[in-house]
Amino acid sequence: MKVHTSSKLRKEFIKKWVKGLQICCSLKKNMDILERKKKIKLCADIALASTKNETTLWSIALISDAKKDDENKILVDNLLGPESRFKPRMTNRQMIACHKRVRSKKILKKSRHVCQKMKKMGPPKSNLAAYIAKTLVKRRTQVLKRLVPGGESMDEFSLIKEALDYVLSLRIQVDVMRTLANANEVLNQSDSKIID
Repeated sequence: MKVHTSSKLRKEFIKKWVKGLQICCSLKKNMDILERKKKIKLCADIALASTKNETTLWSIALISDAKKDDENKILVDNLLGPESRFKPRMTNRQMIACHKRVRSKKILKKSRHVCQKMKKMGPPKSNLAAYIAKTLVKRRTQVLKRLVPGGESMDEFSLIKEALDYVLSLRIQVDVMRTLANANEVLNQSDSKIID
């Protein structure tokens, strides 16, 4: 697994994002604002995922989802470059299957019976705090699985690891976009002073 420094990741992201925006503009000249917004986000997501060099599950999931749409294939292929060896290693079903534990039918049947019995009885009075904590963790895990690309197919350990990496990558993406917006604002102010 290749470790990226923040500045290196930032530089790679900017380079790929700009290249993606150029490709989108050359493919379609006249775009309305909503279409332009979607293309900017798509380019940013693919550029961010491609800078990770397929070392994370979330980046593989993002690229796989983008490649499903024929319109995005040109963009994805150009941003990944010819050196990319990206091929979806596993489908979502295969990823889910590899994370599930193999259990015998007997144990599975018995655990279902016990779970159904527990649901009918409600939470135990002595362990009410533990029950509430488990329920909250379970709910928040489900929310996190929906937020992280490919999260639905990850176990809890992988989900936490991938979520941390994804958040750090998104933070870099936001920093770059904020810097670009500030630079644009400064340029606009200097242009307006020149005109006045």
